[in-house]
Amino acid sequence: MEFGKPLGSVIEGSLIRGLEVRLHPDVSVEEMRVGKFLVVQGRRSRFFCMLTDVALGTASARILANPPEPSNLFLQEVLSGTGTYGTASLSPMLMFTPQTENPAAKGQAKQATKSTANGAESYQAQSSAQVDLLPVKTIPSHFSQVYDAAERDFRIVFGWEDDPHRRNFVIGQPIDMNVPICLDLDRFVERSNGIFGKSGTGKSFLTRVLLSGTIQRQAAVNLIFDMHSEYGWEAVSEGKNFSTVKGLRQLFPGQVQIFTLDPEATKRRGVRDAQELYISFDQIDVEDLMLVRGELNLSEASLENAIILRNEFGKGWINRLLAMTNEEIQEFCETKMGNKSSIMALQRKLNRLADLKYIRAACPHNYVGQILAAIDGGKHVIVEFGSQSNLLSYMLATNVIARRIHAIYVQKAERFLQTKNPSDRPLQLMITIEEAHRFLDPATARQTIFGTIAREMRKYFVTLLIVDQRPSGIDNEVMSQIGTRITALLNDEKDIDAIFTGVSGAQSLRSVLAKLDSKQQALILGHATPMPVVVRTRAYDTQFYQEVGATAWEEMPDEPLFRASEAAKADLGF
Repeated sequence: MEFGKPLGSVIEGSLIRGLEVRLHPDVSVEEMRVGKFLVVQGRRSRFFCMLTDVALGTASARILANPPEPSNLFLQEVLSGTGTYGTASLSPMLMFTPQTENPAAKGQAKQATKSTANGAESYQAQSSAQVDLLPVKTIPSHFSQVYDAAERDFRIVFGWEDDPHRRNFVIGQPIDMNVPICLDLDRFVERSNGIFGKSGTGKSFLTRVLLSGTIQRQAAVNLIFDMHSEYGWEAVSEGKNFSTVKGLRQLFPGQVQIFTLDPEATKRRGVRDAQELYISFDQIDVEDLMLVRGELNLSEASLENAIILRNEFGKGWINRLLAMTNEEIQEFCETKMGNKSSIMALQRKLNRLADLKYIRAACPHNYVGQILAAIDGGKHVIVEFGSQSNLLSYMLATNVIARRIHAIYVQKAERFLQTKNPSDRPLQLMITIEEAHRFLDPATARQTIFGTIAREMRKYFVTLLIVDQRPSGIDNEVMSQIGTRITALLNDEKDIDAIFTGVSGAQSLRSVLAKLDSKQQALILGHATPMPVVVRTRAYDTQFYQEVGATAWEEMPDEPLFRASEAAKADLGF
């Protein structure tokens, strides 16, 4: 195996703390950047590592007490590499032992591909190359040499996009090389995932890149709740000069369908073929009101009386409540043990829902059924909110629609498990939500359908893609189930702590996350990538349109996405 110029030698380390490397005299410490991918060649094994820290060292305290003058370049050169030197801290992530030297490695590697229970780390290579990558259970010996990772190393660990045996998709490049870094989309969509970062770090652009990949590579069918109308037709690009970027509908015109809760706003934006979407009062359950209790200022007593009303009047309880007079409320409370003041307060506050543009007393069409039919036919659905993007409107509609879709998927999954017939297998569905901490905070995570989906993982073929700037607001149990975490810059310590919930070796990765640039850089770790890596994320520009969207429609086969089974149509009442 050929190597480049060595950068340094391992001088100490441990399996828990990582490795300390002393840089060679001809290597400048300024060349070492946190997040860099390096390789350590031991006597028997090769270790793939991430650079987590750099430091300056001296051989004698006298040098620090009496440093050379800035103008004395000769003395500085004499001391460089001997009296003064640079060190780097490495965190080993994977190791490779040639089969000829370790016959048992193949069996160990198969065992290593089993991911941990919380999904926070994975050891499965994304390459079809005959290389068995193992979890790191030892460290290289003293004075092992450290090298820059070569292109071959990246291909072994992260695979390549045109691998015929894997559904890989390029997410970006290393911060110091022009080599593609791929995500394994099959592993990505089989668990819930998160895109995190503070405001202005490009989360929406990164989300569009990932969604484009799942559409192009047919990894899953998507349901996207587009709070700010950024994913459907077009969106405003970041920068000093005003410009727009294409949405998913423009990139994949035959595969993406837009539904809108505000038809007038959607038409003003130039979208002419979006389908209207309305929700009726009989589709709203008490669990949906529990989610928006803060926005509606509902008390616990009001919610308890809502349950009494639902049990008495069934699905039409809200319409019945809004039509009740004071005398009817008084009579109801006397016979059903309700509280008049709580029910009147509930009636007054539910009148706010009638002001939402997409709310109807009754709907002549099964609009949610149309979304389900589109999904079952392999179409990717974007639900636009237009002017209805306030938190009350977004949280209510999102929970109502997702709850009904999940219920149908549970039925479809149970039928498939019973029949074992491949034609009954539901399409893998990935639901994208923004402001995720509003749905998944500790107080409401168990009451929302999204908390249920996150905990169920892939049991019913439904997963989440959550986009959020406050991961600390998400319930710890939900965060522990997030398979792949793609994180841009975060400053808040609580948010950084939340990102590493259930992740081993988190302390070394914290320093990497803290040093990211504010734009177009992200730390990726988890189920869809074999080791943590810092990438310069792929640009969402004209070149990306040509690479992803231009040929996507022509290459799309009829199966497995474009079908709607007769059983599924029966589920929807068609």
